[in-house]
Amino acid sequence: MKHIVIDARESGTSTGRYIDKLVENLAKLKPKYKITLLAKRKRVEYLEGIAPKFQVVTTRVKEFTFAEQLTLLKQVRSQKPDLVFFPAAHQPIMYRGEVVTTIQDLTAARFRNPAKNWLVFTFKQSVYRLLIKVVSRKSVHLITPTEFVKDDVARFAHINSRKITVTHESADKITDKAEPVQELEDKQFIMYVGRPTSHKNLARLIDAFEILRQKQPHLRLVLAGKKDTLYYQHEKSVKARGIKNVIFTDFVSEGQLRWLYEHTTAYVFPSLSEGFGLPGLEAMQHGAPVVSSNATCLPEVNQDAALYFDPLNTQDMADKIEMMITDPKLRAKHIARGYYVVKQYSWERMARQTLEVFNQALDN
Repeated sequence: MKHIVIDARESGTSTGRYIDKLVENLAKLKPKYKITLLAKRKRVEYLEGIAPKFQVVTTRVKEFTFAEQLTLLKQVRSQKPDLVFFPAAHQPIMYRGEVVTTIQDLTAARFRNPAKNWLVFTFKQSVYRLLIKVVSRKSVHLITPTEFVKDDVARFAHINSRKITVTHESADKITDKAEPVQELEDKQFIMYVGRPTSHKNLARLIDAFEILRQKQPHLRLVLAGKKDTLYYQHEKSVKARGIKNVIFTDFVSEGQLRWLYEHTTAYVFPSLSEGFGLPGLEAMQHGAPVVSSNATCLPEVNQDAALYFDPLNTQDMADKIEMMITDPKLRAKHIARGYYVVKQYSWERMARQTLEVFNQALDN
């Protein structure tokens, strides 16, 4: 029986939903291989619960560390795998066995993080760019979540796009009971959920909201996500400029997030770069009309279910948001299209397509 090792170290993180859903749905497919998961100790019980037939081996190696190149390399080799699957580019580049790698996007290779030390970040980003190119060339096959990323990676790494398979991801409906956010009950609001990193384009969203409030003075902008250095910078800027009705929620529970999706007048996705863009589909899943950037993969994923704007043009962003929140027929149309589009995505299909990639890699 051939042996596949899967790097599941990111299980349980916000970026680790992909690996958790892949493992869960791979287990349901009952693959003909021995499968070993490398995971952090705190995730062992969870992974054993969703994939009881898979072996789970603990590892202490953190992501994006030098230990990946030595300690993780030794641990992977000790498993004597026929194939190793890495759900991201960061991996031991000296491993010479058969590897399949997923590259979610090239955002981290292109955008800066202003909260990080400039010199250190520049060095790490240069290393990461090189890592993507090395990994893309040495992997027997690559997986990307969209056609946009497939083409982007092929150009960036100078590889044949036939080496890359697209496996669209999916969105889940929140099952926790909706929990009202008290300060927003009976209020009209638009929302964004996620991190405030530079490519998320929140500064322009706030600028667009300032324009929008001239005609919609009672409207609120909700920015949902755990407060960090960048969120505090945005909050400080909003206060200094005297922009009213911008609400920074900090961390919200799953129940609160569901309530926000179900009660928002529009979900706004202002991003400059995405690999797939799950929040837009999540919003559609809960009946929220989506107003989205037209950048990178977002039109591919959201199709005609979103109303699009130029993310570099704050007036266009404000105009499209206003159209959505003031036109009941337009809202109803996009809500209906959202329900239709979100049904086209499936974690089970993603796992089945991934397993087919494994099959091909092992048959070569």
